[in-house]
Amino acid sequence: VQLQASGGGSVQAGGSLRLSCAASGRTFSNNGVGWFRRAPGEEREFVAGISWNGGSTIYKDSVKGRFLISRERAKNMVYLQMNNLKSEDTAIYYCASARTAAVTTQNGLYHYWGPGTQVTVSS
Repeated sequence: VQLQASGGGSVQAGGSLRLSCAASGRTFSNNGVGWFRRAPGEEREFVAGISWNGGSTIYKDSVKGRFLISRERAKNMVYLQMNNLKSEDTAIYYCASARTAAVTTQNGLYHYWGPGTQVTVSS
């Protein structure tokens, strides 16, 4: 599976962005999918994840109520709607496909990763 994240950009604090993750080569419609991010000088961290059918989602505490993960299985797409962005959300965002159908926060359970998309939030 090849994954490609897109939709990043530069916004002011309080603004919104919608990230998209497209899969090609193989479907990831039967897999959990996660969004991760890596801020400058920081380790990569889990942001949000969704189960294979969209029935379960998990969010990092600091993004709860601001970010919404969703998916369109028929289109092999996963999205991350990011609202009320803060400067601390600045990072490179990655999408990844899990080995499991269930949603998971465990980095080691993600086996396909796409190149990231930069999100920059200015205060």
